[in-house]
Amino acid sequence: MVYATMEINNMPDLLPNVTLGFKIYDACYNEVRSLMGTMWILSGKKDFVPNFICHGKFMPSAIVGDMPSKTSMPIAQILGLYRYPQISYGSVLPFLSDKIQFPSFLRTVFNDNNAVFAFAQLMMYFNWTWVGVITTDNDLGRSGSQLLIKEIEKNGGCIAFLETLPTYSSMESVFRIVDVVKKSRATAIVVYSTMENLIPLMEEASFHNITDKVWVGRGSLSISSDFLKKDILKTLNGSLGIAIQSGKIPGFKEFLYNIHPSKFLDDIFMKTFWENAFGCIWPAEETNNYTSTSTKPSDAGTPQCTGKERLDSIDPSLYDVYNFRFTYKTHTAVFALAHALHQMSSCVPGHGPFKNGSCADIYNHQPWQLLHYVKKVKFNNTAGETIFFDENGDAPMYLDILNWQLFPNRSTQYVHIGSYDASAPIGHELQIDQSRILWNGGQIHAPLSVCSAPCPKGQRRATRQGQKICCFDCLPCSKWEIQNPADNSECLKCPEDKWPDTLKEVCVPKLIQFLSYEEFLGASLAGISLILCLLTVSVLCLFIIKRKTPIVKANNRELSYLLLISLILCFLCSLVFIGRPTMTTCMLRQVVFGVIFSVCLSVILAKTITVIMVFSATNPDSRIRKLVGFRIPRYIVPFCTMIQIILCTVWLASSPPFAELNMAAEIGTIVIECNEGSKVLFSCILCYMGLLAFISLLVAFLARKLPDTFNEAKFITFSMLVFASVWVTFIPAYLSTKGKHMVAVEVFAILSSSSGLLVCIFFPKCYIIIIQPQMNSKRYITGRSSNKRGL
Repeated sequence: MVYATMEINNMPDLLPNVTLGFKIYDACYNEVRSLMGTMWILSGKKDFVPNFICHGKFMPSAIVGDMPSKTSMPIAQILGLYRYPQISYGSVLPFLSDKIQFPSFLRTVFNDNNAVFAFAQLMMYFNWTWVGVITTDNDLGRSGSQLLIKEIEKNGGCIAFLETLPTYSSMESVFRIVDVVKKSRATAIVVYSTMENLIPLMEEASFHNITDKVWVGRGSLSISSDFLKKDILKTLNGSLGIAIQSGKIPGFKEFLYNIHPSKFLDDIFMKTFWENAFGCIWPAEETNNYTSTSTKPSDAGTPQCTGKERLDSIDPSLYDVYNFRFTYKTHTAVFALAHALHQMSSCVPGHGPFKNGSCADIYNHQPWQLLHYVKKVKFNNTAGETIFFDENGDAPMYLDILNWQLFPNRSTQYVHIGSYDASAPIGHELQIDQSRILWNGGQIHAPLSVCSAPCPKGQRRATRQGQKICCFDCLPCSKWEIQNPADNSECLKCPEDKWPDTLKEVCVPKLIQFLSYEEFLGASLAGISLILCLLTVSVLCLFIIKRKTPIVKANNRELSYLLLISLILCFLCSLVFIGRPTMTTCMLRQVVFGVIFSVCLSVILAKTITVIMVFSATNPDSRIRKLVGFRIPRYIVPFCTMIQIILCTVWLASSPPFAELNMAAEIGTIVIECNEGSKVLFSCILCYMGLLAFISLLVAFLARKLPDTFNEAKFITFSMLVFASVWVTFIPAYLSTKGKHMVAVEVFAILSSSSGLLVCIFFPKCYIIIIQPQMNSKRYITGRSSNKRGL
């Protein structure tokens, strides 16, 4: 305050030609003393007379102080009656913001209720959900702790215990609280208490060697050097503190290092400070042109003060000239009053804020007139910070987050690790630099303070019955669910097109699966299909080249050519099943398959009936002989095929196949497959093919004993047995597979059944044509035929 007054008096642009003075009273942390000082200020003399002012020429314009809330309250109640301006630099009690009870009270510090939000966010930042709270049994402790508990629980935390320190010294309460702290699983303990009540508790905690807790304190706990004198350093090591913002006061460090008893002859505390700081005694005689009387009892072992001791040699933890907190707020309060007085002195008559535009006289004004200017003051202080008061007389809240660190040489240091700015955007108020924090035991990671350990990935919380929500068991999420990032007490079901990752943290897109040409299975089936197609083409070419040979003629060349062409198409139609299913390919798949196989089976049926009719015609009594002239086999193929075409047309017109995404076929996979549309019509198409195959097998079986040379019936019978075996086997194999393998099974069945027809019907003839050409003669065929008939 002295330095700020000297600065203002030396400023040419702030209160020019006006010299500020001051009077200092010490309330000694005592309400009665604070009231006495207030009465002296108001009356001007120690013998207080209510409503009488006994000042000489000037009366103090305002009061700066006090620091403790308990002493500021009675002062504010008295000064409020007269609207006498009061600016405190340390009183944070929330009730002081009530402008009805304290209309003239302002402060350069924050409302302590707002600090609760900083505490709550600090707990949330370090994920401390199981928190102990120790408070003092006074207005500040009761209101602050209840609001703190509400905020912690609002953020998802829980209170492990709430213990209250009595305002009077009670070691019984201290013992009980220390026992609770020792037994609790809570590692983080918020101390919402005044310093004088807290020292016995810290001493007892140190006696019990409680070093596994993180103490989070407020106010004096964060910056007080009183704890350095106690044997509690190991207990508080690594603790966190929320302190009033520190600020820069240019030139103040040099001012503090230059103070000397010779410069402040009237300061009653200067000699006492000097003796305690340097451990010396002032001599009784006159020294250095000033008279000094010792304030300490004479001790032969104590040296005398010389006046040449250097203040910069004192430990900064005892004489801190670097971190100004309450000092900075005091400096700001004095400048706020100076700026208010400056605005008052700059008032232009006729444009003033009072009745009829009048102004106040800076040398003779009423207290309420200065209060008007103080409430509206707004300026940048010497540190560049904008200073103003809100409607409750509170300054903007900006807090420093500190970490108390103990070093091996027993020295300590408060390290600035972050800040809390209430004016910052929501969610960005708290800023922490974790790299600067040193926890107890030298740990670099924040300790856990939870009732139950966090659930592993992919599990949810299940609250234990009768306990707080922070105490829970962990249950795994189901296979289709992930842990809810917003609320880990429940799991979230993934959308149909997604599934949980391995840790069940996020839903990832499912793999798209279909039988493609790029993979080995699809490429292999396509390659086999093309090879068999080329093989069938080769057989067809061979039959065309050898079309005039007896064995080709004897097996109905036209039907053989048609059967080979249909087999070529059978092999090629399997290619439609490979690749990404679309609306077009889904419609073509089963239709092409059904029509081509119907042609193939119809040709086989026609060939079988031709063999029967040929050999039956040789019997004069056969009724079939009369039908030979009608050339019935020629009509079998188009008739049987037309029935299948009609069925397919009705199917496509009424309920055609379409591509769809099968989410449930395989875990983590979306299978693109063809939905057959009408199951009934699709079944009709398959049943019709089965009917043709059964009739062909039956007719071929009945014709199996006809003469061998001209008889294809045995080969057809065997081929149809292979065909039936493949498709009978196909049904359970198809139903037991999923995804793309279902399509692969169907393609394999198409290739196998078609290959069976090709091998069983045409390979014996190819063998004769290529390997045994001597058997491919009319004489041989006729001779064998006669022998058979003779038998």
